[in-house]
Amino acid sequence: MTRIITALSDISAQYDALFVDLWGCVHNGVDAFPEAVEALKAYRASGGKVVLVTNSPRPRAGVEKQLLQFGVPQDAWDTIATSGDSARSAMYRGVVGTDVWHIGPETDVKFFEPPKLVEDPLAIKRVPLDAAQGMVCTGPFDSLADPDVMRPQFLLAKQRGLKLLCANPDIIVDRGDQREWCAGALAKLYTEMGGESLYFGKPHPPIYDLARRRLTALGADVSDNRILAIGDGVLTDIAGAMGEDIDSLFISGGLAAAETQTMRQPDAQALKTYLDQEKSNPTFTIGHLR
Repeated sequence: MTRIITALSDISAQYDALFVDLWGCVHNGVDAFPEAVEALKAYRASGGKVVLVTNSPRPRAGVEKQLLQFGVPQDAWDTIATSGDSARSAMYRGVVGTDVWHIGPETDVKFFEPPKLVEDPLAIKRVPLDAAQGMVCTGPFDSLADPDVMRPQFLLAKQRGLKLLCANPDIIVDRGDQREWCAGALAKLYTEMGGESLYFGKPHPPIYDLARRRLTALGADVSDNRILAIGDGVLTDIAGAMGEDIDSLFISGGLAAAETQTMRQPDAQALKTYLDQEKSNPTFTIGHLR
């Protein structure tokens, strides 16, 4: 049974590093959450390391720039591991071929810049669907449109045996007060239609391997039992932490605010009902990161 806490400082001394989700925990896609920022700054001041682990399809540099725009200062974190970086590394090793059909907005074009992590990256070319060897999804073309609009293209892709590389396993996200679809919703649809989707963000292992490498690069040798994962998605952040056998702090006031009746803190019975339904067991829960 999860333990409801009132502040990160209640438990932070037990951990040498945090794997922190961004959207819904540190910002809402528009503005930073001041209490979350202060909590991370205080944790770092005590000697802990903060790795921002995000399902963003953007490269690390793109996320860093975005954080500054949202008002998340650089002294609130140490390093960043993105689903985009993990997925790009796989793409440039050829997991979906070299000629790919890109599903996503043109603002994600930097995804196709070769990563420094890969030696001798393949030459990747964006092509139309009918000429593609595989698909790369960084997000919907229209984040407000029902994913079902992609069904005709996915039917053709499935018939051709194309794999889909999903750069962001999130299904939905809240940008301010607007709920939007993410790449994970399209990958889920393609899988349900009988296609093969490849995932590289939470809750799947590659992004956690990347996060550990980023932590090691800081000179921090941290065992898994001294890492705490923080996030608002039970199907991504918490499921990933459970799969990696690391402790987790569930932010109930994010995606599940309504289900957990979270204002400042969750309603204990509503939280239990929600977690039982989702078959999720976070180590700790708090309404909002603070």
